[in-house]
Amino acid sequence: MEFRFGPEDDAFREDARAWLAQHVPGRGQPGDWERELGRGGWIGIGWGEAAYGNRTADLTQQVVWAEEYARAKAPPRTGHIGENLLAPTLIAHGTPAQKQRFLPPIARGEELWCQGYSEPGAGSDLAGIRTVARRDGDTYRVTGQKIWTSLAHEAHWCFVLARTEEGSRRHHGLSFLLVPMDQPGRIEVRPIRQMTGTSEFNEVFFDGAEARAEHVVGGEGNGWQVAMSLLALERGVSTLAQQVGFAAELEQVLAIAVSGGGALDPALRARLVAQWAELKVMRWNALRTLGSSGDAGAPSVAKLLWGGWHRRLGELAMAVRGAAATVGPYDWGGGSARYELDPLQHLFLFTRADTIYGGSDEIQRTIIAERVLGLPREVRVP
Repeated sequence: MEFRFGPEDDAFREDARAWLAQHVPGRGQPGDWERELGRGGWIGIGWGEAAYGNRTADLTQQVVWAEEYARAKAPPRTGHIGENLLAPTLIAHGTPAQKQRFLPPIARGEELWCQGYSEPGAGSDLAGIRTVARRDGDTYRVTGQKIWTSLAHEAHWCFVLARTEEGSRRHHGLSFLLVPMDQPGRIEVRPIRQMTGTSEFNEVFFDGAEARAEHVVGGEGNGWQVAMSLLALERGVSTLAQQVGFAAELEQVLAIAVSGGGALDPALRARLVAQWAELKVMRWNALRTLGSSGDAGAPSVAKLLWGGWHRRLGELAMAVRGAAATVGPYDWGGGSARYELDPLQHLFLFTRADTIYGGSDEIQRTIIAERVLGLPREVRVP
């Protein structure tokens, strides 16, 4: 698919740029910023319908908004999971009542979501779900544990893949449940401290005696189909906005290489050129595949490309700084216990996880091998 920006897209870009210029400086706290976006109608522009207080935009205009958002250095989104993952899934599989209950609060930036997929011991094997949910009248009792749950400590709701059919295995007997997080004593969230010193990820424990869920999306037992539909949404327009952020990080690394003399090293210079060229290729590939359907390997290829690229950028950021990369921004002497990193040190440490979360590189290569190349399926131990 070839993208050509017309006059209407230029007008949309100016509208987006003007709004961001006016509102980003006074953004306040993350929750305030989500509500500010909601008041402007900028949440849910890609939903395809404007029945929930949101604007609508075609695919090209969604690209424009994503790029302008990144260029304006607007805050990281805390509502991404609800807006870009759950909402399109509800539009495709939810009942009218579920859409009316959940989409307007997402569009207003009032309810935040997290994703309850990964579990201990299962790694990136989504079919290895052990969390169970048993029907109890009009509700489900949920028992189990999820891990690496992004923003669970801030979320109001969690969509949970759980096993609702007793004795079922692998992708059979799963259901896609909507679970309220405000259940004191029933749901426990434990932040996972990473080597960056931050805790974006969490463990979530569901107490089956009390933890309840009332909503199932797509019908009981159809959770695998709903989950696969949602995963296809993770590699959409947001990839292009992500690449704008990558470009800004690369520019910072380039500036340090030039000012510090690292660019004079032939080996480092070759690595810098390779990073720049690979980023261009990623953009062209994203534009080529955006809006296409039926390409089972495209999401996996995109994840492999950006995950490895970003991790190599973190390594390069340390290489161009030399020994100075090991020095923190604050003096740890004098009894100070502060654990602080500068932005490039944080980049290096955090990007070690880029090839793991969101489906590890091994999982992505298996998907490509089996679903695209038609190679024999991986042998799985019962």
